[in-house]
Amino acid sequence: MLIVDKPAGLAVHRGPKGGASLEDHFDALRFGLPRPPALAHRLDKDTSGCLVLGRHRKALAHLGLLFKHGKVGKTYWAVVEGGPDVDEGTVELSLGRLDETRGWWMKPDPNGLPSVTTWKVLGRGEKITWLALTPVTGRTHQLRVHCAASGWPIVGDNIYGTAPRFTGPPQLLHAREVVVPISKNKAPVRVTAPVPAHMQDWLRACGWSGEDLETQ
Repeated sequence: MLIVDKPAGLAVHRGPKGGASLEDHFDALRFGLPRPPALAHRLDKDTSGCLVLGRHRKALAHLGLLFKHGKVGKTYWAVVEGGPDVDEGTVELSLGRLDETRGWWMKPDPNGLPSVTTWKVLGRGEKITWLALTPVTGRTHQLRVHCAASGWPIVGDNIYGTAPRFTGPPQLLHAREVVVPISKNKAPVRVTAPVPAHMQDWLRACGWSGEDLETQ
């Protein structure tokens, strides 16, 4: 297993329109193995932070089961517009595909797949809030849709939020930590990604000290 700190603005794999992707560089991550690693899960192009790769087929199959059954702990940091009135809670909102022409865009849908996110306020600023988000399920765009549907969209989200399509601020969603129980007889592997430069001033405005604090 490898865990990399993915930069915002770089797709994890090449889309139908082509363009640069993180997968283009996987050959440099073989470290002696005959094949490059492969994605164990995905992050949106504009989301930064912890991304898990399997180094070979057996590892990928094992990681795939861990993700499928919700055994991998994931914590995201986000800065949202406005914010909730209380300091922690849960969003339970089923999600479905928006329509066939919009690819992976999602929408709240009572007939869709069950989706659950827990959240906790880590700090508040002027008209913005710093949240720790934990996806209990792993639906496409889940955190972005859940935040927007709750009335506090993620800053810079130009699909579900209020950001302009091309000229707004970068999306402020960061895969802060993953906890992977890769071995039965050892403690889970816990990896924390440092706060990226494009989020630091926003987090400071919400009370972040600038130190790499644990989320707990």
